[in-house]
Amino acid sequence: MYGTRNKEQGIFVAYLLAKYQQRIYKINRHIKLLVALVVSVLIPAALAAQSYVSVPLDSNVYYILEQAQARGLCAPLSGAKPYSRAAVIAAITEILGSAGDGRGALNAGERRILQEAWAAYSEPAEGLDWQRGAFYFTNKIGKNDTPISNDVGVRAESLFSGGFGSNSSWGLDTRLTGFILGDLGASFSYGFTFAGALMRAPRVQHSDYHTYYKGFIDDATNKDQIIATYSQPTAFFPYTYQKRWDGYVFGLTDISSGGHLSWVQDLSVGYTLLPEIGGVLLNNHISYRVGRMEREWGAMSGGSSLVFNQQAQPFLALEATFTPYSWLRFSTLSGVLEFFNEKGIKESAKTNQNAFSLAMLELDYKQFLHFDAGTSVVWPKRFELGYIFPLTNAFFYQGNIGDFDNLGIFLDLKAQYPGIGGAWFSLFVDELSVEKNMFELDRSMYAFQTGAQVYIPWLSFSSLSLRYTKIEPYCYTHTRELMPWYGEALMETAYTNNGESLGYYLPPNSDELLLRFKTMPLPHTQAHFQYQMIRHGADYGSSAVDGSSFLSELDPEGRSDKVVLRKYFLRDGAYEWLHILKIGAEHSFAWSKIPLQIFGEVGVVFSYFTNIDGDANSGSPSSYSIIDTAEYPQSNYVVATIGFRLFPQW
Repeated sequence: MYGTRNKEQGIFVAYLLAKYQQRIYKINRHIKLLVALVVSVLIPAALAAQSYVSVPLDSNVYYILEQAQARGLCAPLSGAKPYSRAAVIAAITEILGSAGDGRGALNAGERRILQEAWAAYSEPAEGLDWQRGAFYFTNKIGKNDTPISNDVGVRAESLFSGGFGSNSSWGLDTRLTGFILGDLGASFSYGFTFAGALMRAPRVQHSDYHTYYKGFIDDATNKDQIIATYSQPTAFFPYTYQKRWDGYVFGLTDISSGGHLSWVQDLSVGYTLLPEIGGVLLNNHISYRVGRMEREWGAMSGGSSLVFNQQAQPFLALEATFTPYSWLRFSTLSGVLEFFNEKGIKESAKTNQNAFSLAMLELDYKQFLHFDAGTSVVWPKRFELGYIFPLTNAFFYQGNIGDFDNLGIFLDLKAQYPGIGGAWFSLFVDELSVEKNMFELDRSMYAFQTGAQVYIPWLSFSSLSLRYTKIEPYCYTHTRELMPWYGEALMETAYTNNGESLGYYLPPNSDELLLRFKTMPLPHTQAHFQYQMIRHGADYGSSAVDGSSFLSELDPEGRSDKVVLRKYFLRDGAYEWLHILKIGAEHSFAWSKIPLQIFGEVGVVFSYFTNIDGDANSGSPSSYSIIDTAEYPQSNYVVATIGFRLFPQW
């Protein structure tokens, strides 16, 4: 009897187990179906939207992300720019998701701005889109049906600028740009941008400048150069004009192999090619890119970097960023610099055979504290693996291979309170030298910057920033040297690319006070107001100050004891003072489905010189006063710029 009962109980238990297993199977099947649905819907969309092509630095999205970080709406972002489209999308998604958790709500206008930016950098609809001026299509290749996408389109831009005063002139930049970019699979992207342009940016030629101080006597390896000097382009605001052509330009009257020009003094045509490939590895912990583009590293605010500024000319480089933790990043870059075509495509290149490497370590404590530091080096092309290898410190490695390079170190420290603002300090040291009286010696070549930015809560993405920057004499310069592998030619190793600074946009022996207010009052409108005071040692004339040009060369002998090799800012020669007031705005008609953006800027420039009572570069400070002479005249003028963009990028 007991056996029969046990058998019946066993059958009942088996029945219950079978029912339970059926239910588990159904639940599992439903879960699997749900997961499959999520994967089939969300993952392809995410993969298709991921693109590792860079977002150009002139996009307003960088300012928006900067403001969002100041308000604590997203995690700290990398100091190595430009960002990829995928990084921008991820940051905007985080901002939109975090804005309601008490860290600073977005107003309706800000939310709309972010949503439009997210849409602009996400996957477009297939086919021809007249709002973007582009055609987008996808395909699959290979046995695994690897998805590929292609986006082909055009843009047009034109600006006209005029300077109205003692040296009235006009400038022009009209360009047609084509691009093709896309993804190959989920983790690799490519892009190619090409543009043709018609340009004009006249300058005034001044008297010559000596690369060494007056009275220097040449020796076997150090020879003074007499170079031509020019004003800033007179149709544009000082220190704002950026060369936007590759190699050389052609005048309209001589478009031939012998018509290469180094500057757009009159109407000229030129071209620009900006290719890149990039992607991610190890679940986005490593990002990499090979390309020719504008970059900015170590900037505490857009355009402020002392080590690698966004106004530097583009060059081809390999770069990578390793992010093992959200609070720790390491970035590295190596590339080949380009020569300034001042004496022809062959002669100019003979003494400009340089590469550039940069390494930067970043640390973040939540959203309150940021620190970065690193090394930079301009080095003659000699297949120097130690500078390319990211884990080799360039500062120490130079001791292993010989001193034929221009080595720098830098650091940035920024503290902020989310929702209010922050303050920072930046330092760049060119060829470190620590000794007694170092702050009076020309051999102490460094630049520093201190700044603060305040968030304005009652206006959409608005801020007020103030910064002071000082560039010491000879900073970013280097003496020309005989390189063992380049024969008898004296090689250039200044901290420049294509004739322009790699670091801050001001020349050596300068300082700047900059106050800037910027706002986005409407989703398609941006406005700004700015005041600048810039002071710079004269690089021409009878009272020129040594160490005031990127081509200046510091006497290698007696740097610690020669009286002439001492610096006294404003009190050792003639200095130009610039007071600049300007206001500008841009507006897009995307709200009315018209792919057009207009922009403009207008302001005044007050320019004058001060000079000392005695001789320049005497080795002792003198009192100074305002002057107005034929050599160093006073000048007040108005600058106005207006332009449009057709099929503008966001």
